[in-house]
Amino acid sequence: MTYAILLGGIFIGLPIAFAIIAALLYFMAVGEFPYHLRIVATQMFGGMASYPLLAIPLFILAGELMNESGITSRIIAFANVLVGKMRAGLAMVNIWASVIFAGLSGSAVADTSAIGRVFIPEMEKKGYPREFAAAITAASSVIGPIIPPSIPVIIYALTVTGVSVPALFMAGVVPGVMLAIFLSVYVYFFKGHYEKQGTEHELGEKQSNSRVLIQGIIPLLMPVFVVGSILMGVVTPTEAASFAVAYALFVGIFVFKELKVSKLAGLFARAMRDSSIIMVVIGAVAAANWLMNYNRVPNMITDFALEYMTVQWMFLVGVIILFLVVGLFLEGIAAMLVLVPILHPIAVSLGVDPTHLGIIIIFNLMIGLITPPMGLCLFVADSIAKVGMAKLSKVILPLFLVELLVLIIITFVPDLVIGLPTALGLL
Repeated sequence: MTYAILLGGIFIGLPIAFAIIAALLYFMAVGEFPYHLRIVATQMFGGMASYPLLAIPLFILAGELMNESGITSRIIAFANVLVGKMRAGLAMVNIWASVIFAGLSGSAVADTSAIGRVFIPEMEKKGYPREFAAAITAASSVIGPIIPPSIPVIIYALTVTGVSVPALFMAGVVPGVMLAIFLSVYVYFFKGHYEKQGTEHELGEKQSNSRVLIQGIIPLLMPVFVVGSILMGVVTPTEAASFAVAYALFVGIFVFKELKVSKLAGLFARAMRDSSIIMVVIGAVAAANWLMNYNRVPNMITDFALEYMTVQWMFLVGVIILFLVVGLFLEGIAAMLVLVPILHPIAVSLGVDPTHLGIIIIFNLMIGLITPPMGLCLFVADSIAKVGMAKLSKVILPLFLVELLVLIIITFVPDLVIGLPTALGLL
């Protein structure tokens, strides 16, 4: 009955955190548990009572401030100068703008929303089908949480396994850039014929390339300072997130002068709302994980898996399939918080590097953001393009296969993931 309540709640559209809480309350109401229902609240608040978790609302706030500061238009103009003249140039700009934007928001959904509003109508003007413009926007936004700084990486490191945040940050750089390159190769060879030649697209302000590059470097300095200070051990991720907020405020108010003080209250409120959603999920999953540990569920699953999965490649294939399926129905952070504590001991037993496993799982779940029926980035892209989920799902299939190919490569060539953090002495 407990699982029926959980699955039923998810099926009817109940937020995953509330579905978990409902299932827990039922189980503990009918079971013979010490402290009964009080344990749910205790474990929930215990799961959220962590100083490092303050990095999450701070990074979300920094992303909101940067988006409101005129950063998006300057990033697009910067990417346009770099790759806009190539074949399929506008699609290329879309992809590489997402790479740059990844260093600011760490959120795929924020990326889709901010960049999609500019690119989808502009790509349609240049000859691209509207559904393809929406699809490539959603697909490239997956890069956001892979390249540092990344909210899913912080959650994975601080609340799940305790692995190094700097190591995970650096481990995501090569896979994120690889994904951008593979998507660029695809649009170059297979979608370049869409783009009309001889017409100029208008992205960002009309100004010299040198000025565009200079203005583009200013937002790029934020992730350099944030990640660099963490790597050097000068600050913790939470302190770095505080710096990111201060930098975004300074740039928006005093440098670009597009961030109005009157809008700050709304931005802070929106960041608090988005943060609270994540924190409630973390609390609910913490309670669920305590219950599973109390009943030795992870131990039983570990023993079962090790009996049948005797080599690394079998386990890694199983992880890919599991998270691709789970990503169809569950929100990525919730799926990660539930499954990683179970899978992590198995991976360690089989000799899989925890940092490598983290990037595989995060990459996997980000792909879930563009797969129906629960792909959030698809919903956001369709809310802008208004082409219908059926048509958008069909068009995004080749892009999904490109991303799956990159996932398979980084899974079975671990040096692509752990090579950079190892070279920097983080592993």
